[in-house]
Amino acid sequence: MFMFTLSVKDSFAAAHRLEGYQGKCEELHGHNFAVEVLVTGERLGDDGLLVDFKIIKGYLHDVLEKLDHKYLNEIAFFADRASSAEYVSMYIYDEMKKIIKEENISLKEVRVWESEKAYAAYGI
Repeated sequence: MFMFTLSVKDSFAAAHRLEGYQGKCEELHGHNFAVEVLVTGERLGDDGLLVDFKIIKGYLHDVLEKLDHKYLNEIAFFADRASSAEYVSMYIYDEMKKIIKEENISLKEVRVWESEKAYAAYGI
């Protein structure tokens, strides 16, 4: 079955360290993370939109406010797991899932970019 996909991007800055990692990332360091959220749906509304971009952008902004200029290792979600890009994508996915209420769309994937060349993703 064909689906429509909508993608929005935003960014946040945060510090973290990967405890137990063998290498530079074990030390405290920061990233300007880029985040991409993809939602899907089968049907467009009468206005020809799956959902207004600004709605999903607003949701993402609200989630990223909780991470922006924070030390990720001190956030409760990361108390028992690494603050890796993989788990950051899971955190954002879980938070977005709680917010999205539109019945015609589904959260498909969250991508977290640590650099222009590397991202981790979580989703269906």
